[in-house]
Amino acid sequence: MIKRTLIPLLMLSCSSAFAAELTSMETSWLTAGLSVINYAKQELRLPVDITVQPQAHANDVPVALGYHDGRCKLVLSLRGNAHAEDILASVPQARRALMIEAMFAHEIAHCWRYAQGAWHQTPSGFAQGGTQPAQTLQQTRREEGFADLVALAWTQQRHPQHYADVAAWMRQVRAPAAAATNAAAAVDTHGTMAWLQLAPTGAAFNSRLSLFDQAGSLWRQGLANGE
Repeated sequence: MIKRTLIPLLMLSCSSAFAAELTSMETSWLTAGLSVINYAKQELRLPVDITVQPQAHANDVPVALGYHDGRCKLVLSLRGNAHAEDILASVPQARRALMIEAMFAHEIAHCWRYAQGAWHQTPSGFAQGGTQPAQTLQQTRREEGFADLVALAWTQQRHPQHYADVAAWMRQVRAPAAAATNAAAAVDTHGTMAWLQLAPTGAAFNSRLSLFDQAGSLWRQGLANGE
């Protein structure tokens, strides 16, 4: 559990609309993601604010990231969200914190891309085609692919003994997109299996590189493969 001394610090980062005590679920998710939050704020110096919604809206995902006025908004939508932990249904209770930590790493990867001014940009040499809507969907899918790879690189760096568990769970989460019809997969913004398959084990990542360079190397490989 989060130490009581840490809870006020987290609440200071939360939305001003959030005045109540954190629920046990909110506390457990923030505890699981705390090492990622600390890394983002202290080592990367990313402009991250935490918002804990007092009431989730319909179709809210449990954790998401937005960007507004030059700051990343890490939003938890757990309270009143009956489906908040559905994504963890197949995961043993003892390992759920690992998957939540990977989700936080995924979102921080989005924040890093925003902060770098690289959101929806691809490296030189990788063209985009099709109509504007098709390009936007492709750009979003590519961002999701990059963030998934950062989550895996983070896991390999921090929890190498659990890499196989996290990677298998991520492939399971993304599997519906991979199994969809070609037409559906073409417009799926979270169809990242092409990138996940490039990292079946932690050995796919070059530990001599920075976290984002490790992910970027495989990400560009996926782009070269036509993603």
